[in-house]
Amino acid sequence: MTDPNQNPDDYNPTVETDYEVGQDNVRPLGLELHNPVFFITAVGIALAVAVAMVFPDATYEVLHGVRTYLESTFDWVYMGAGNLFVLFCLILLVTPMGRIRLGGASATPEFTRLAWFGMLFAAGMGIGLMFFGVLEPFFHYFNPPFGVEGGEEGARELAMAATIFHWGFHPWAIYAVVAVSLAFFSFNYGLPLTIRSAFFPILGDRVWGWPGHFIDIMAVFATMFGLATSLGYGAEQAAAGMSHVWGFPEGNATVVTLILVITAIALVSILLGIHGGVRRLSALNMILFALLGAFILVAGSTVSILANSVTSIGHYLTNLIPLSNPIGREDEGFMHGWTVFYWAWWTSWAPFVGMFIARVSYGRTVREFITCVLIVPVVATVIWMNIMGGYAIEQYVVDGFEGVYQYVVESYDDTMVLFGMLEGLPLTFLTSSVAIFLVMIFFVTSSDSGSLVIDTISAGGKTDAPVVQRSFWAIFEGLVAIALLLSGGLAALQAGAITLGFPFAFVLLAMAGCTLYAMAREAPNYRPGTA
Repeated sequence: MTDPNQNPDDYNPTVETDYEVGQDNVRPLGLELHNPVFFITAVGIALAVAVAMVFPDATYEVLHGVRTYLESTFDWVYMGAGNLFVLFCLILLVTPMGRIRLGGASATPEFTRLAWFGMLFAAGMGIGLMFFGVLEPFFHYFNPPFGVEGGEEGARELAMAATIFHWGFHPWAIYAVVAVSLAFFSFNYGLPLTIRSAFFPILGDRVWGWPGHFIDIMAVFATMFGLATSLGYGAEQAAAGMSHVWGFPEGNATVVTLILVITAIALVSILLGIHGGVRRLSALNMILFALLGAFILVAGSTVSILANSVTSIGHYLTNLIPLSNPIGREDEGFMHGWTVFYWAWWTSWAPFVGMFIARVSYGRTVREFITCVLIVPVVATVIWMNIMGGYAIEQYVVDGFEGVYQYVVESYDDTMVLFGMLEGLPLTFLTSSVAIFLVMIFFVTSSDSGSLVIDTISAGGKTDAPVVQRSFWAIFEGLVAIALLLSGGLAALQAGAITLGFPFAFVLLAMAGCTLYAMAREAPNYRPGTA
């Protein structure tokens, strides 16, 4: 692949292939549609939506049955893969491969660090942190892992450790596998920005044939249904808040209307492009996100929240290995219902988040990339979970406030938990309204970013395909979310994510292996200081 005698300062690796980006595309009406990836995925997703809408009960039964089987039989696959992805990131972080610059030794970043971090954080975690920020720590406090008695001494520490575990190193490592692989093979090797490109080291030019078609088709399906899960969570939570805070009517009609309206807003963001749309919305997200967190920190128990943020890191690290272990667990309900679901969800979301992060990470070194993608978001997550969930526990234990307790323990309503916590603070109407807007904006940025990623894959790696194609996929994302919600609510969304996440876990494992192989060959060509 490279000339070992080449001057590292002039180093610009390429691969030996005659393939040109978009050469397999068909162009009706000026569009860029990869043949056959676009047509198989578009028809397949349309059929899935139609079946779910016509046979909602049967769809739920099938998805639930597949989920139960995968969780009980292949939990070790999800868990083991997650551990290997963390190891993959650590290898890149500490070895000479970390010196490689994405785009070549002379490449410079397109975005500032703050703008870059805002986009990757909004795409990677936004809706989930809003939905589970209060719910998960409080739920785990009454239902801790390892068979510990809920609400007793040590339950709070385990609750925070388990929550950070699910939102810490492992999910961001899964994202990083796809992101760094795509960025490296696209920016450094000049290959199309599609999942198949990462397999060039083992498949060669066969990657442009049916083996590559199959990989990209799987990526589109996984991305679509993983994204639909997140959009469904966001829509359900925003609709519940609108009903509780603003007096909107409850029910599916409100949820469906909300998804359609937000999808329309996402279409406007798509027309404005990355710089005019998703970048500005991501910046607004981060500002509102920080303001909401800062308000709760100041209005709540400031000293306790900050102190617990520090100690919870220790509890997380102490329990990291036991929580990562899939063998001999007595708390299978916790492991299957939470950890396996999360790992499958992150895996199905990985093509979307990974490709989007790759698109905005040109010019970063691999070490800088891994540090910012793996470590910085974990610190932010620790603080957020302690501000939201940690304080919710304190509201109940110290203050005797049952705003969250009634929605988690007395009558389980996960969409209302965040608003239950805010009821115990001043300016409830204002903060709840900000939370609703935050969820809605996260929905828009996720839909915009997701349509960008799916369109890139289904356009054969073309990053400048007509905007109408991205609009098409954004509309499809909304329809898939609606179809799954109507066919079984959040349970159907979760089952769909676990089902699609299983086969794609093997794709990511192979992707990580190909990337290590290629980077290990290229790393000697980079002298310290040139990248």
